[in-house]
Amino acid sequence: MSETLFTGISQLVSPAAGVRRGPAMGALTQIDDAALLVRGGLVAWAGPRTEAPEAAQTHDLGGVAVVPGLVDPHTHAVWAGDRLADFEARISGVPYEEILARGGGIRRTMRATASADVDTLVALARPRLAALRASGATTAEVKSGYGLDFDAEVRMLRAIQQLRAEFLLVPTLLIHVPPQDGRAAYVRAVCQELIPQVAREGLATAVDVFCEKEAFSVGETRQIFAAAQAHGLSVKLHADQFHAIGGTELACEIGALSVDHLEASGSAQIQALAISGTVATILPGVTLHLGLPAAPGRALIDAGAAVAVGTDLNPGSSPVFSTQLALALAVRLCGLTPAEALSAATVNAAHALGLSDCGALVPGQRADFLALHSADWRDLAYTLGASPVREVWQAGALAR
Repeated sequence: MSETLFTGISQLVSPAAGVRRGPAMGALTQIDDAALLVRGGLVAWAGPRTEAPEAAQTHDLGGVAVVPGLVDPHTHAVWAGDRLADFEARISGVPYEEILARGGGIRRTMRATASADVDTLVALARPRLAALRASGATTAEVKSGYGLDFDAEVRMLRAIQQLRAEFLLVPTLLIHVPPQDGRAAYVRAVCQELIPQVAREGLATAVDVFCEKEAFSVGETRQIFAAAQAHGLSVKLHADQFHAIGGTELACEIGALSVDHLEASGSAQIQALAISGTVATILPGVTLHLGLPAAPGRALIDAGAAVAVGTDLNPGSSPVFSTQLALALAVRLCGLTPAEALSAATVNAAHALGLSDCGALVPGQRADFLALHSADWRDLAYTLGASPVREVWQAGALAR
């Protein structure tokens, strides 16, 4: 079994293992002049360098800060085509409804994605995932959702499965938007055909639904969630991006892993999340790119909720290819402190994906960690426009 003692760590900073809620999100352990023992890909010991046990080999990191690898709990990294014309139209003042009427928006991406084969989707997604990893994401969730027809959805999930040979990915089946006609029949088919196939073939670990006025209703979402849970899949939810219509409350009621977006959440939704086990995942890249109000990260933490942060990497509303940038934006736009943002992007993001083996540098956790350029870990939340991450280590091995 391989064993390496990492030294030359100016600061080793980590939250405790497990989900962190409310004020606990700001409580980090910081060890100065630290060492980290990795054995068999797991953290075996962490503490002051002067107390470090002997190891088969040592590796000097050169006097930099070390933090846990980031977990990106919300991405749409598999897509084809682009939305550049939509972007230009939107910043020129064309309403989104008009962009849709012209054949643009999300349906433009769906047409391009539906026409791409698995190999093409893999080739397109690979550099996006490499960028996320280089930014510090040692684990990332990837959703389907741009297929609409079931064959295209399955192709997206198969592309994600292929990419898992190169990246640590968590695949999610996203039921994104209803067809323009026959939505009741579509929901029935999702429940009776698509979800059973995905579960049978092991193509996803969770089902996500976009619950919005422009997408699926609370009643339709409840039907889809029931089918997912009946087939042993976890559930997640896009909700409160534009309107609070009851999706957050439903997710908390049935024990969803997370509710993501929350830009339109009010006091009722904040309170529901605060008293539930469901993680509130905020996506500040959407606020930056679309100019929407920011999700109430500060209010959620103050109420006692568990908050996670993700990129929402996608071609339309959040072309953010850096998980570190999402963390930094959560501080600036959503009111998190750097310590809270680190917890949000590590242990809480892992919990939002149903993971318990990553996100903290404590014994028994997978040895996923970042060596920064700086001796001060706070550069992770401070730096914009350049990466503060010098090296990404996964299970104790340098990621290439």
